[in-house]
Amino acid sequence: MKTLQDVAVGRSAVVLRLHGTGAVKRRMMDMGITRGTEIFVRKIAPLGDPMELTVRGYELSLRKADAATVEVE
Repeated sequence: MKTLQDVAVGRSAVVLRLHGTGAVKRRMMDMGITRGTEIFVRKIAPLGDPMELTVRGYELSLRKADAATVEVE
């Protein structure tokens, strides 16, 4: 299983599934991370956390722990 945290900088991935539960899953969906959405990894902070992503035309910072719950292809 490949997750969003495994995607290299400068690459895109398509969301297959969210593995979070409850409020975490709802928050991810509210940010626009839903099945079939394309996500572009813009950069990763110098210490490795958070990641800066482009989702549905806007910029989003996401912790690696949250990115690990997003299964991508």
